[in-house]
Amino acid sequence: MTMSNESVEQACWYAVYVRSRYEKKVHQQLLEKGLTSFVPLIETIRQWSDRKKRVELPLIKSYVFVKINYHKEHVFVLETDGVVKFIGIGKTPSVISERDIAWLKRLTHEPDAIGDTVASIPRGKKVRVLAGPFKDFEGVVCKEGREDRLVVFFESIMQGVEITIAPELLAPIDSPLSQARAADSASRGGHEVESAVKHLLRP
Repeated sequence: MTMSNESVEQACWYAVYVRSRYEKKVHQQLLEKGLTSFVPLIETIRQWSDRKKRVELPLIKSYVFVKINYHKEHVFVLETDGVVKFIGIGKTPSVISERDIAWLKRLTHEPDAIGDTVASIPRGKKVRVLAGPFKDFEGVVCKEGREDRLVVFFESIMQGVEITIAPELLAPIDSPLSQARAADSASRGGHEVESAVKHLLRP
């Protein structure tokens, strides 16, 4: 089943909970139905007794993301082998923002920085990333040191991802530097802003 133009115009991202180790299978089946599907995968090396092998594992276990017109197409998703339910509050599925999907995609490109996933927002200072591959990410610092542990939390699915990041790339969200960085990002070219941030962070 291919989505009509009307469906595409009304389509939103949703998260579906799937059976353990069914993420890739569900993703493939959704694609075969003509739906837009995304499963965040990170590449890692697994050690066996006789060899090492590169494998792709889900960033968030048992989660697959699908972009659909919910009222017209949710049944096609629920009928997919391995799908358990839509993620949401009660019977109302949560809409996932395009920004969150973009952030999830960027996380998959930096597997060495990825740590554990968490199911609640940790206590800590709220910060914005000033530069680097996670530029403009917002999160909570849960562990400080030579390399901070930053939790990027996705409230729509109540899941967070830990990343390792240099503390000099972070600024409190309510700080003048962070506010200026956000304003410049919206009004000027990315190259100019990146250069300015590097200058401000120079010891």
